[in-house]
Amino acid sequence: MPAAQAAFAAEDEEVSPAEDLMREHGVLKRCLLIYREALHRHESKEELPKKEIMQTAQIVRRFIEEYHEKLEEEHLFPRFRQAKKLVSLVDVLEKQHQAGRRQTDLTLQLSQRVHAGGNDDEKLLRSLQAFVRMYEPHEAREDTVLFPTLRQIVSSHEYDSLGEDFEKLEQKLLGSDGFEGMVDKVAGIEKSLGIYDLAQFTPE
Repeated sequence: MPAAQAAFAAEDEEVSPAEDLMREHGVLKRCLLIYREALHRHESKEELPKKEIMQTAQIVRRFIEEYHEKLEEEHLFPRFRQAKKLVSLVDVLEKQHQAGRRQTDLTLQLSQRVHAGGNDDEKLLRSLQAFVRMYEPHEAREDTVLFPTLRQIVSSHEYDSLGEDFEKLEQKLLGSDGFEGMVDKVAGIEKSLGIYDLAQFTPE
C-alpha cells in the first residue's frame, strides 16, 4: 500500500473519545438484550439460560465495569466536576456504577448455581431486572447529555489526547480482548441463545 494510502487508512481508523465511549455502550446494549432474553424465557416458563447469563455478566464485569466505567470515573467525571458542569448528573452516574457492580456481583454468584431454583432464581431474575432498568436510562443519558458536552469543557488538544489515553488503556487492560474481541464474545452468546439474527426482530 502506498504511504499516502496507509496514512489515510490509519487516520480513518482513529476514533474520537465520545465515539469510543458510545460504541462501548453498544456492547452494553447487547448485554442488556441478552439479560432481557433471559427474563423473557422465564416469563415463558422456559429454562433459565444460566451459562449465558454468567458469560454476559463476565463481559459486563471486565469490559464495562473494570474498563469502560474506569475511563469515565478517572478521565471524564473529574473534568466535569472541575468545570462545575453537570455535576449532579455525574454524581448520580457514579453512584449507579457502584450499584451496578453490586448487581453484577450477585448475578455472577447466582448464575453459577446451575441446579439451584426457587429463591435463588428469583434473586437472579430481580438482579437482572434491576440492572437493565438502571442501565438503559443511564447509558442513554450519557450518550445524549454527558458525552456531547465533553467537547465544551476541554480543549481540542486535550480532547485528542483523551482518545490516545483511552486506546493505551484498552491495550493495557484488555489486550486482544478489546472492543472487537468483546463484540465477538457477545455475538457468540447471542448465537447460543438464537437471538443473533437481526431480521427476527423486524415486525411483520
